[in-house]
Amino acid sequence: MALKLNIIIASTRPGRGGPAVAKWFHEFARQDARFETVPRSTCLSLTNRIIRACRNERAHTKRWSTIVDAADATVFVTPEYDYFAPPSLINALIYLSKEWNYKPAGFVSYGGVSGGLRSVESVKGLVAGLRMMPIPDGVPVHSYQQFIDDEGVFQPTESMTNSATTMLAELAKWAAALKPLRA
Repeated sequence: MALKLNIIIASTRPGRGGPAVAKWFHEFARQDARFETVPRSTCLSLTNRIIRACRNERAHTKRWSTIVDAADATVFVTPEYDYFAPPSLINALIYLSKEWNYKPAGFVSYGGVSGGLRSVESVKGLVAGLRMMPIPDGVPVHSYQQFIDDEGVFQPTESMTNSATTMLAELAKWAAALKPLRA
């Protein structure tokens, strides 16, 4: 049985590169028989008020909790904002607790020279505090704009696809190993 993989776009800014990068990664991950990906990438909203134990009665909050809870692993597609993770990602992580527990987290990061790596490092402590396993192998995309063509399609390099292959292999190992802890 395939592991369920959520792919979450962390940025909510207009004109962001996340949807193009996430679409590529989603299609790439769909080719890996170890995973069943969500039908489309999930977008976060900074204004969604998601509270612990899912006591909020808003439909979008309950949907978010269900989406996170159903996954065996998560990949966050995240930019770097001022050397840090986007507030929408931090918000989405801290308002749920048990739904994240004992699941691996991978990162596809994008930005300028750093490729979003500072964003990833800034959020790994939070992810670990939620009892998730942050995978050391990720997919950094340096100067991401040069890889998005005129039609808005992300064109990865061989290095990016190799990194994605490695990260998916690690996610599969950790997801399988952690699954008994979620029972």
